[in-house]
Amino acid sequence: MSVPLGRRVAAEAIGTGLLVAVVVGSGIQATELSHDVGVRLLADSLATVFGLGVLIALFGPVSGAHFNPAVTLAAWFTGRRTPGGLALRDVAAYVSAQIAGAVGGAILADAMFAEPLVKFSTHDRSAGHLWLGEFVATAGLVLLVFGLNRIDRAPLAPAAVAFYIGSAYWFTSSTSFANPAVTIGRAFTDTFAGIAPGSVAPFIAAQLVGAVVGLGAVTAVYGLHAPAARRAVAVPHSEPEPEPAVS
Repeated sequence: MSVPLGRRVAAEAIGTGLLVAVVVGSGIQATELSHDVGVRLLADSLATVFGLGVLIALFGPVSGAHFNPAVTLAAWFTGRRTPGGLALRDVAAYVSAQIAGAVGGAILADAMFAEPLVKFSTHDRSAGHLWLGEFVATAGLVLLVFGLNRIDRAPLAPAAVAFYIGSAYWFTSSTSFANPAVTIGRAFTDTFAGIAPGSVAPFIAAQLVGAVVGLGAVTAVYGLHAPAARRAVAVPHSEPEPEPAVS
């Protein structure tokens, strides 16, 4: 059988939690060390590049290292008629784990820097150009992840996805959340990386629309169907495990 769902869910929860801890923690550290907003963003983006690359490499063989409900939903949609694809119960478990992990990661980062464990952000990000930034960032992410699978380059995902997110910090107006779970988690911290709760829903809406457009771009470039051997996300899962012996 494949990796048990419990282990995959644990990988998604821990991986998403650590990702948010990296984003929030590096933002807090940068704020303490510099008064320059550009330097803070540079520090935050570099920490995210390194942390995300390591986390994808570490957890990808277990769960596919989605860490992102938009990616999970896209993986389910593209593989829903494929044997071995994600089932709806997998999607529900993955997304729940990602959101819980993201909230836990924000609380962990706050605890490490002696910030209030839960203090909702006051950083308002409600503006049309920011929603457009999230749309672009998420569409590009989905195109990258599923495009790599289509051209049989999924092992490049740890570096490619990390580099893309790092660059999107700078070329998008929103600094590229590109992830509904991370967006929710970052609402729980009133620090540099935070987002006000009232800004969360429009960000997530823009991300989900971006994911749909990203899948459309994959189809436009690579065709409607991928070969069965190229459906892994974000890196290939581990080899099937033998069935346990029955005594």
